[in-house]
Amino acid sequence: MRFRLPGLALAASLLCAPSASGLSEFGIEGMGVVSTPANEVRGTVAPDGQRIVWGSTDRAGGVGGWDLWQASLRDGRWQDPRPVPVNSPANDFDPFFSPDGHWLYFFSNRKGGQGGDDLYRAAVLADGGFGPAQNLGPGVNTRGDEWAPTVSADGQRLLFASDGHGGAGRHDLFVARWDGQAFVDPRPVPGLASAQDEFDAAWLGDGRAIVFARSEDPATKPVRLWIAQCRQGRYVDPQPLPLSFNDEQGTTLGPVVDASKPSELLVSGSAKAPRAGKLDLYRMKAPAVTGDERCMAR
Repeated sequence: MRFRLPGLALAASLLCAPSASGLSEFGIEGMGVVSTPANEVRGTVAPDGQRIVWGSTDRAGGVGGWDLWQASLRDGRWQDPRPVPVNSPANDFDPFFSPDGHWLYFFSNRKGGQGGDDLYRAAVLADGGFGPAQNLGPGVNTRGDEWAPTVSADGQRLLFASDGHGGAGRHDLFVARWDGQAFVDPRPVPGLASAQDEFDAAWLGDGRAIVFARSEDPATKPVRLWIAQCRQGRYVDPQPLPLSFNDEQGTTLGPVVDASKPSELLVSGSAKAPRAGKLDLYRMKAPAVTGDERCMAR
């Protein structure tokens, strides 16, 4: 199990409630369409803002254990939720649209990989469909588990979590570079590795800050989101991401910057209200960035 799943607490009246229209501290994303009684994790919005893809561990209608789902923007609301065609009978999770909109990245433990959860990508076609899933290869994938792929704005770096490349704990954060053919040469994200699990990371301000999840054991213990600023080549002094439900008891994870609205961040968690089910998707204003650019230098 990748992370702890909270219990279900649903008010039936929320099922048909409209999406939150404004941002204060946070607002739920796509009530009844994206956020439902199921566990919804790590939403990614296409650069043109017309499509959202997310992962669910238990939403009815998929083909595998954990599946990717998508919805389209119509009349200002997410509509027509349906499984993404790249799903397999295995687990498919942690989607991320590339900044140019040409690729959908994700992890899968389908047959034919390097072992465990591997990173994949599928081309986004001109008609809105997807090409076949492509394994990112041994440059980043190992016999262990790789999670949460995130591509830099220039397409030259891949941020991900792995327990197969060595590190200070179990899962640590790594950055691989694009060599013209593949992502290769993963190196630890400077300053963040600990004896705990670090995963589910998002760059802010082109890498001048980073938001990431940390847990003693995401399968059994609480998961919390942290933000750290870059100072002289290292991310330092992580602080809890300022959300009321990002506390020491819950599960908050899956941060992704909205590519169509870079000042906003999507996260997964469970607020007291508004709430649709277990883990929902929420939207918040991206935190302030005060760090320098040296953490992205290689």
